[in-house]
Amino acid sequence: MIPAYLERLFEGQQYDPKSFFLIAGPCVVESEENVFEIGAHLTAVCKRLGIPLVLKASYRKANRTSATSFTGHGDTFGLGTLQKAGRHFGLPTTTDIHSEPEAEEAAKYADILQIPAFLCRQTELLLAAGRTGKVVNVKKGQFLNGPSMKFAADKIRSTGNEQVILTERGTTFGYQDLVVDYRNIPWMQESGAPVVMDCTHALQQPNQAGGITGGNPQLIGTIAKAAIATGADGLFIETHPDPACALSDGANMLRLDLIEGLLEQLVRLRKAVV
Repeated sequence: MIPAYLERLFEGQQYDPKSFFLIAGPCVVESEENVFEIGAHLTAVCKRLGIPLVLKASYRKANRTSATSFTGHGDTFGLGTLQKAGRHFGLPTTTDIHSEPEAEEAAKYADILQIPAFLCRQTELLLAAGRTGKVVNVKKGQFLNGPSMKFAADKIRSTGNEQVILTERGTTFGYQDLVVDYRNIPWMQESGAPVVMDCTHALQQPNQAGGITGGNPQLIGTIAKAAIATGADGLFIETHPDPACALSDGANMLRLDLIEGLLEQLVRLRKAVV
């Protein structure tokens, strides 16, 4: 079920109340044209399928393997472009933050603040995000199990902000791979927060010798279907018209023209399991 604080964000979108919600968009704000192209396609597909949509894009990429990796075109441009696209398409937006000062600044532009997996135990960051009054989506650290994420949710709620989402994104398995334990979905739901499956970052292959994270995008559908079958409330999918040319995380993104067919399958699956 979609909680009331998300229903308010989805106001104006026509969707099946029993549907899963979708957080989707490019990894990072590459250009206004790129964000609007992706936003237009996602809006049309989700409207047709009755899926509530959150448009996502990072305005700044702080967790990069290499010092030469793309990190963004500047905070004002990135945040402003995301806000402009959200208003144009009538969508709520989300972006990730990495420090306490970023929480207050990003909250001026985005509806949902996302806490990266590596930072999910950073108490002051979680409290700063909670104090903005925005919905806060915390990604589960690759080094944590599902039940331990209740403490992240509790930190945000201690600020008086009950608007929490938790996201599963895989667990470190060896040095260059991740594995998804689907028990984490019902375990994290016990915290009272809706749980999202990050279908793209769960397929990353970090710590590659070349300094660029790899991935297995051919398995995005497998991860997404299993998540819906095990009761995930939402899905997180990064997408791009040409992932090979993406400026960040292209190795694990879904090609934009493939998302409609996948979502059609997931809608049918959702109806079968609800």
